[in-house]
Amino acid sequence: MKTAAVLMTALFLFVTAAISGAASPVLPKGYADWKKSDRKVDTDKNSLFYGIHYIYADKKAQRGYLADNKFPEGSRIVVESFSIKGNPAIDGPKNMIVLMQKDKRHTATGGWLFAGFGVDGKPAGLDPVSTCFGCHQKDAAQRDFVISTKKDFK
Repeated sequence: MKTAAVLMTALFLFVTAAISGAASPVLPKGYADWKKSDRKVDTDKNSLFYGIHYIYADKKAQRGYLADNKFPEGSRIVVESFSIKGNPAIDGPKNMIVLMQKDKRHTATGGWLFAGFGVDGKPAGLDPVSTCFGCHQKDAAQRDFVISTKKDFK
């Protein structure tokens, strides 16, 4: 398990090493006060999403979820990812934070800005096309490229 966590962290750091030329997005202050999803656990060590996740949706994103994943411009979704500790799985240390923000200018990523942050909240500089959008395009093209749904917020 420790090896998988080290490999995931190394993969994350490797992928996020390429910093785009655009200004770095900022992690929204107070996102932890937004609507929070139920706890999601992925125990598949081969999955990019291995770990424990919480999704936060601002008011615009909440409206988008309620409209069957039709998100208005400016909607923001933040995902916190934690390592799995023990069995049964309990939340280990936080290992990354990801932001999706609906922004029609980002045509290469379906009208969404994707940004990754370290546990310190500083930009990690990920490449949104190769790191994020491929999975979102494959798994959620019919849901405005958002993998989560209103069912995640019971």
